[in-house]
Amino acid sequence: MNMDTPSMLAYYESIGHVSQLMLEAARHGDWETLVDAEQCCAALIKRLQDAGDGGHGFDEQETLRKQEIIRKVLADDAQIRNLTQPWLRQLETYLGQGRMSRSVAAAYRSD
Repeated sequence: MNMDTPSMLAYYESIGHVSQLMLEAARHGDWETLVDAEQCCAALIKRLQDAGDGGHGFDEQETLRKQEIIRKVLADDAQIRNLTQPWLRQLETYLGQGRMSRSVAAAYRSD
């Protein structure tokens, strides 16, 4: 699949937009929206990969814009990770306690 340069850049722009939505969702603790946006972002990235962007066909200005978007997406990702890590640790703790409770209950269950 060969796409023209403006279409390729539009994919990067869309990925950047969705990345910003993911960051806002993480900031507000809106985990459902974060997951939905992440799935959308993954689909956009897959389409971009399928289109075969190797950086060919971009003029200097478009290349700079593409690099700017990529840097912003990476920065957003780092912030999202910082925001979600405490929540993930809480979830792991909660799930671990649930497993521990089931194990204790199973050990003392009379059969």
